[in-house]
Amino acid sequence: MTQLNRRTLLTGAGALTATALAPASMMTQARAAAPAAGKQAASFYRYKIGTFEVTSVSDGVTPFALPDNLVRNAKKEEVNAALEAAFLPKDQLANQYTPVVVNTGTKLVVLDTGRGPSGQYHANLAAAGIDPKAVDTVIISHFHGDHIGGLRGADQAVMFPNAEIMVPAAEWAHWMDDAKMNAAPEAARGGFQNVRRIFGPIADKLTKYESNKELVPGITSIATPGHTPGHTSFAVNSGNGRLIVQADVSIMPYLFVRNPGWHVVFDTDPQLAEASRRKLYDMVAADRTLITGYHWPFPATGYIEKDGNGYRLHPMLWSPTL
Repeated sequence: MTQLNRRTLLTGAGALTATALAPASMMTQARAAAPAAGKQAASFYRYKIGTFEVTSVSDGVTPFALPDNLVRNAKKEEVNAALEAAFLPKDQLANQYTPVVVNTGTKLVVLDTGRGPSGQYHANLAAAGIDPKAVDTVIISHFHGDHIGGLRGADQAVMFPNAEIMVPAAEWAHWMDDAKMNAAPEAARGGFQNVRRIFGPIADKLTKYESNKELVPGITSIATPGHTPGHTSFAVNSGNGRLIVQADVSIMPYLFVRNPGWHVVFDTDPQLAEASRRKLYDMVAADRTLITGYHWPFPATGYIEKDGNGYRLHPMLWSPTL
């Protein structure tokens, strides 16, 4: 133990005085700030459904200004009021993208594939330790570009070379119909052409699936049309665990889960999309089933409860363990 005496007290006082009188530049050098990182860590999150391991893999976020016509049957002022009620800035939106990977123990299954080279999906997939060559099955919910783009790389290479690729039969019938493509408005034809670019070279290798069928052990398709003609959600079941992967039944839960009757401009058949939304959310609310949404805030998973004429999302709590 240090003995305090007059000498040690004077020595300490001298050191404090010297410090106080030191030039500011010396003090600044001693406390030089570390450079800012300037980026987030890799974005993936794992949780268990029964014995299955589920990984949410972020494909990034696209911020954009709130358009006047985002909701067909609500005014922009109403949308802004909903944003403010969710403690979000007016006139601004952020579209998030979160595909899901399910490891069943016998199959490694990818559900949707992100935007492609413009997104972060494959980088975050690698950070999560998931090798695309090890994927057994890729199951697509619908054919919008932000769900199928990750099937191909910047050089058009197939990104899941060893996987069986499964697509909804109703989506295939719609998007591969030349008459429908030619009848579509000019602005919509790009979607038809992109489907042909993605799937054309591998068309003979695809598996087309029907709704309400078990696609791989533990993963069953659920018909949720309206966003697109063959839009499909999935039920993941293992033991007592159950997860609904709802793809684009709704986007941005603070808008369209809270207001399921709002018709977003991206839905092909708004009335049918609303009916699918209410049917699915009534089910998961009644059963207290975990649900994940492709365009919900990362990790995009939680529980839905009925709230008046709408619903409320309760996000999953982060856990450091599986």
